[in-house]
Parts: sequence; structure tokens; C-alpha cells
Amino acid sequence: MRASQWTGLALLGLGYAIALAYGSVGLTALPAFLLLFGSAWLVRRGTHRWQVGLGHALFVLLAVALALHWLPGFHNPKVIQPVQLSEGALPLSLYLNLDKPLIGFWLLLACPWIFSVGRRQGLLSVALLLPLTCLVCLGLALAMGMIGWAPKWPEQAWLWALNNLLLASLTEELLFRGYLQGSLQRALKAVPQGQNLALLLTATLFGLAHFAGGWHWVGLAGLAGIGYGLAYRYGGLYAALACHFGLNLVHFAGFSYPQLIPL
Repeated sequence: MRASQWTGLALLGLGYAIALAYGSVGLTALPAFLLLFGSAWLVRRGTHRWQVGLGHALFVLLAVALALHWLPGFHNPKVIQPVQLSEGALPLSLYLNLDKPLIGFWLLLACPWIFSVGRRQGLLSVALLLPLTCLVCLGLALAMGMIGWAPKWPEQAWLWALNNLLLASLTEELLFRGYLQGSLQRALKAVPQGQNLALLLTATLFGLAHFAGGWHWVGLAGLAGIGYGLAYRYGGLYAALACHFGLNLVHFAGFSYPQLIPL
């Protein structure tokens, strides 16, 4: 195991030990941890293909359950009470989710290959794709009346930014680009247009993951996923993360967030 993986495991253990001490994680979360470590062991140490496949299948089920907050034992604290950040916008509330980041830690420990894609063109990818993705997605959202121009930097902004970078954007990019798109790119390597198919499939799944916001957000998230996917292909995981967080930051600081109140 790499030093970075040991470091991640140590930080994970320390962080959740503190959360346990303060009551933010309960003992009923223990089965989730055990299942995650069990699935990681199958993926890393499985001697047969069915064992590795079982490990991945178990992880996908756990990832869905963690992302949707279905597993017991995680008491995610609300750190921002409902507040309207700009005129006409829906109120924003924010939880520090302690379950969803486990997806990212699992991927760091079980699938270190997710960092091996296109790192040489990282800065160029971000410089080209971040402005383009912002222009397309935020421009369409403006045209559809979902957001309005509302520049701001409220007192909650730094907490929002840290949460969005470390707990939301990073976890989603590890899962969708690093794990799903990376796996599909490897599986479809010999298929004509396989790399493009991997990108589009991942972007579609990313869009569908935003179904709770309605079809508008599904479409916009799917388009954003294409931008993040291109950044991942040419610049690696960090480029995809920079594009993802950059778009969210521009949306938060410059426009109605999370969106205008529907008429």
C-alpha cells in the first residue's frame, strides 16, 4: 500500500474517532465501515475474478446508500441554517455530511489507479474547459430563468466553499470521473469511440444523480459532466476537480444560489 493510502487511512480513522467521540457518528455505523473495508479487501486481494467483481458490486451499492444518506449511525450536523443569500433565491441550508465522504476514502484506498489519467495537460485543461463549462451551463440556466445575476460573498461563504470542495466536489469526482469514467475508459479501450462513449455514459449518470432538483438540473449537470469528463481525460482527476469546484464557486459567488424561487 502506498504512503498516501496509509496517510488517508490514518486521517480517516482519526477523523471518525473524533466524530464518534462527539456523537456525530454512532456505533450503528460500524456495519457500513466493515462492509466498506470488506469490499476493498475483495477488490485489492481477491484471487478470483468473481471476488473482485463482488467487491466492486458491494461498493457500488454502499456508495448509493451513503450518497442518499440511507445508512444508520451518521448524524450529519447542520452548520448553516436556512438563509436566503440573494433576493428571489431559495433558502440555503448546509449539512456536513459524514457518510458521503466514505465513498472517496474507499476509492483512494482500493483504486489508486484513478490518479493515473492525463496529468500532463492539467493546467491547460482547466484554463480551457472551466470557462467553457461555466459559459454553457450558467448561460443556459440564465436563459431558462433558473438563476439571476447576484454577486455576493456572504459570511457563510468560506464554510460553504470548504464543504463543497472537500466533501462534495472531491467525492463526486473520485466516484464519477476517477472510478466510473476511468473504469469505462479501460474497459472500452479497444472499442471504436470507446473513450467518447465512456465520457457520455458517465456524464449521463452524473446528470441523473441530480434528479432531485428536477429535469432542468439533470440536463445542466449532464452538460457539466461532459466538461468535467473532458478535463479528466486530458488533465486527470485534479483538473476535473478544479472544473467542478470552479463552476460551483462561480455559481455561488456570482448568481442566485442555489436557484431562483420557481414562479
